[in-house]
Amino acid sequence: MNEILTAVIPVVIIGIVCAAVLVIASKLMAVKEDKRFFEIRECLPGANCGACGYAGCDGYAKALCENADVKTNLCVPGGDSVSKQISGVLGVEYSEVMKYTAVVHCGGDCTCTNDKAYYEGIKSCEGAKLLYGGKEKCIYGCIGLGDCMNVCPHNAICIKNGVAFIDADDCVGCGLCVKTCPNGLISLVPDTDRVIVTCSNKDKGALTKKVCDNGCIGCKKCERSCTKGAVKVTDNCAVIDYEKCVGCPDFAVCAEVCSSKCITVDKRNKETENKNQ
Repeated sequence: MNEILTAVIPVVIIGIVCAAVLVIASKLMAVKEDKRFFEIRECLPGANCGACGYAGCDGYAKALCENADVKTNLCVPGGDSVSKQISGVLGVEYSEVMKYTAVVHCGGDCTCTNDKAYYEGIKSCEGAKLLYGGKEKCIYGCIGLGDCMNVCPHNAICIKNGVAFIDADDCVGCGLCVKTCPNGLISLVPDTDRVIVTCSNKDKGALTKKVCDNGCIGCKKCERSCTKGAVKVTDNCAVIDYEKCVGCPDFAVCAEVCSSKCITVDKRNKETENKNQ
C-alpha cells in the first residue's frame, strides 16, 4: 500500500502544480478580445471578396476595432445598410458607401476580330493563356472562356459573342472578377455615368487594327478633346482617370471623337433616374 501511495502522491502534486501554473498563465497571458469584433462580423455579408482592401470580412472587422481611422463604408457588397450597422456598433458617424461597378475593357467580340487558332483544352481563360497567350489574335483581349463568369457570386457576368459582358444592374462591385481575369481586362469604376475604354491593346495602332477593328490606335484625339485632362493615352491605349472625369452632361466628347469607337458611354443610371422622376 505504501508503495502505491509513494508513486501516486508525487504525480498528484505535480498535477496540482501544473494546473496552478496553467491557470496563472491563462490569466497573465490572456489576449483580450474586443466584443465589438463579433458584432461587426455579424453585420458583414461574409463574401470575403477583399473589395474593402483587407483579407476578408474577418480582417476588415479586426481593422475596424483596432484602428479608428478605418472607414465604415468600405464593404461594397453590403452597401449602405452594412455601413449604418457598423457605424452603430462603433458609435461613429455613418458614411455612405461609394458604389462601384465592374467593366470589361475589351470590345473585341466575334464581329470585329477572329481567333488565330482552334483551342481544345480546359475551359479556363487562365489555362488557355498559357498556350501562346490564348486563342484570339489579340493577346490583350478577352479570352472568353468565362473565368470571371464562374467566380461571380451574383451571376452578373455572361459571355456574349466571345467577350465577357457585365450586367451593371446585378453587379455589386465585389471585385472578384477583377482578380480572376488573367489579362487584367476588368476594373471597378464609380457607379455613375460611365465613360469606358473598351480596349486594352498596348501595341501601336497599325498592329492593333490588324487583330481587331475596334481597337484603340492611340491617336490621342480623345486626350486632346478632354478639357478636364481625364483622358490620357498610355502605352498606345486610352485610359480614363475617373477622379477627373465629369461624364460630360450631354455627351462624352472623347467618345464622339474616337476614330475606332472604342470609347463608350453607359447612361444606364441617368435613364433609370429619368424613369423614376
